Amino acid sequence: MLLSLNAEVPLNKEAAALKHPLHLSSTEINQNAKTGRLEISCRIFTDDFEDILSRNYKVKADLIKPARHNDMDAVVGKYLLAHLQLATNSRSIKLSYIGYENDSEAVIVYLESEPVKNIRSLETSSTVLYDLFNDQVNIFHITCQGNRKSAKLDYPSKKLVTTF
Repeated sequence: MLLSLNAEVPLNKEAAALKHPLHLSSTEINQNAKTGRLEISCRIFTDDFEDILSRNYKVKADLIKPARHNDMDAVVGKYLLAHLQLATNSRSIKLSYIGYENDSEAVIVYLESEPVKNIRSLETSSTVLYDLFNDQVNIFHITCQGNRKSAKLDYPSKKLVTTF
């Protein structure tokens, strides 16, 4: 008998086959030209995100039911702010959690930074889902001052430096 990641519900082989084999997140970081703020959206598979929230915060995570949205807001924000940090020109950037929404099989989490000027380099530190999978891949698409660059972090790598 197979056990699910949260070990609450036994899975049969057919149910286990329905789980996706790819452990991936995608993060867009766009600098707003008017405000200077970095607008961030992280796309994470819903089932994986619910698993890690349940494990880390000892809650029954449900990111799909509208009735649970307000309850889940606190743990979603807490997790992302703990596992995604940005710095520019050797200075940490304060991030604020905006909210999340469902999009088919994924959850999109929104964050925003304080205004940032003159970005010469952006250091991204991410451990999103590293505490769940040792084959996690986090992809980043970063647009600052009109320049777009893409890169990925493969577990266990945590830091990415993008120069502009």
